[in-house]
Amino acid sequence: MNGIKELAERPTEMSLPYAGDRLSEAIRGRIRDFIHEIAEEELEAALGAGNHERVATRRAYRHGTKTRELTTSYGKTVLEQPRAKLFGPDGKKVEWESSMIPRYARRCRQVDAALLGLYFGGVNTRKVKQAIRPLLRNAPLSKSAISRLIARLKEFFEAWRRRNLADEDIAYLFLDGIYVRVRCGGKVGSLPVLAAIGVRANGEKVLLALEVRGGEGEAAWRGFLEDMTARGLRAPRLAIIDGSAGLSKALDVIWPKVERQRCVVHKLRNLLSHAPERLHEEIRSDFHAIVYAEDAGSARAAYDAFLRKWRRLAEGVARSLEEAGMELLTFFRYPKSQWKSLRTTNAVERLNGEFRRRVKSQSSFPSETSVLVLLFGMLASGMVRLRKISGYEDMPQVTAGRHIDRREMPQAALAA
Repeated sequence: MNGIKELAERPTEMSLPYAGDRLSEAIRGRIRDFIHEIAEEELEAALGAGNHERVATRRAYRHGTKTRELTTSYGKTVLEQPRAKLFGPDGKKVEWESSMIPRYARRCRQVDAALLGLYFGGVNTRKVKQAIRPLLRNAPLSKSAISRLIARLKEFFEAWRRRNLADEDIAYLFLDGIYVRVRCGGKVGSLPVLAAIGVRANGEKVLLALEVRGGEGEAAWRGFLEDMTARGLRAPRLAIIDGSAGLSKALDVIWPKVERQRCVVHKLRNLLSHAPERLHEEIRSDFHAIVYAEDAGSARAAYDAFLRKWRRLAEGVARSLEEAGMELLTFFRYPKSQWKSLRTTNAVERLNGEFRRRVKSQSSFPSETSVLVLLFGMLASGMVRLRKISGYEDMPQVTAGRHIDRREMPQAALAA
């Protein structure tokens, strides 16, 4: 190993790849032994006895080995996997199967994850095969390998979208739509993927649901929410939403008592659309005085000042702010450490941004399922990670209902 270290420390173009290759070869030589040890330990646990041991707890007998190939991140490995016959409940003997090294697996999960990661990162199937060939050390990778992996992911997705949500204790729920071009009814059009990201009691974010709908009207959002409630999801404490009127009406029906926070980013865009560009910077500054205020009282004072000023300068801007009302200020009722996360629907917007980067070279999708599987796969493969919200340390205050100091809330905000 000293020779490898010396090669790696030489600042030459040829020595660095060579050192990495030598190191990989050294590790690859140990892979077979590692896999064999794992299989032996698992088999011994299944047997209930060691080699040649005669005990009443024995549940099976060995019967030789089987030569097989397994591709890991260090290339193809040929190994001798032990075999055994287990005693079945009806007295018949059945072949033992390793749960860690499945019988028909040709690649370990780490390599499969790398394949999916490349695919979900925007690399097409042909380029995936080219890109991963050095990693696999020319181990066989059939033309349909990615297709089979995606087919398995579809099965996983279908199980995920039907899973029971009764055990999810969701404090906050982010709801928004992601628009994509997809073929539906024989024609390509822009359709929304409705997305729900929840925040658990420990501050972790979790993707709860994805569904393609024909629009973002009340019926679409109501059906989306009803599906989650039918699977056991209880009402959250706070829903963070965009300005969709359909979503607001759906919440009125499904969870009328749930507090709502309107996304301040969506609202700012709407405000700016009501005024010429020369006024945008001034509107933005006045709006920020509201949503970035030090406390709820200061925010309400800035809100009233905004309306007085812009009713004179641009009535459409003032009406747009009034449309959102005190739902823009709901986040002030929660721990200050969490305000950054609760002001916007950025939890969904980030997923949207990653999705846009992934599909920028793809004009449309062939089906609704293909869109959903790709979005789901980006999270399942680890390409997109959902982090805890800011101020997750203060979640116990929220779950215990001690987060609101009503003495500091403006009277109008309390009535909202």
